[in-house]
Parts: sequence; structure tokens; C-alpha cells
Amino acid sequence: MQTYTANEAKTRFGQFIDHAQREPVRVVRHDRVVGVMVSAQDFEAMRAFYADRLSRNLQDTARAAEANGLTEAGLEALLADES
Repeated sequence: MQTYTANEAKTRFGQFIDHAQREPVRVVRHDRVVGVMVSAQDFEAMRAFYADRLSRNLQDTARAAEANGLTEAGLEALLADES
């Protein structure tokens, strides 16, 4: 993975973007990573991956709750409990 300092990323922005189209590019400032630039295509793929993973986790949790006897009424009671 290519690494640019924040100043290099600013002064060589065109080159920085070109590199990001091929692979993720780290941006460092004061010797620590402060960001990573990825292509729009990679970003959308990551968003879709994590959205799918979240959806599957929610479905699995709902099935497990239902299998353990949690009803909508029971869930509402749990959420309304302020103790």
C-alpha cells in the first residue's frame, strides 16, 4: 500500500488520486495514519459488504430472539423499561 504524507497528498493530488484508483493509499500526519483513500468502486463495494453483513446479523438476531420466545409485545416491554 502506497503512503503519502498529508502535505504530499495535497501537493501531488492528481498523482494521489491516480494511485488510489489502483490500490488504497494511506495518508500520514505526524507519523500516524490519519486516513485512507480508496477508489469510488472500492468504497461502494465496502459499503455493500457491510450493509449486507449488518442485514444478516439483524436477521440472525431476530430469528434467535423469536426462537427464544421473544414477542413484539415482550420487546416493547423491554424497550419501555426505564430501570
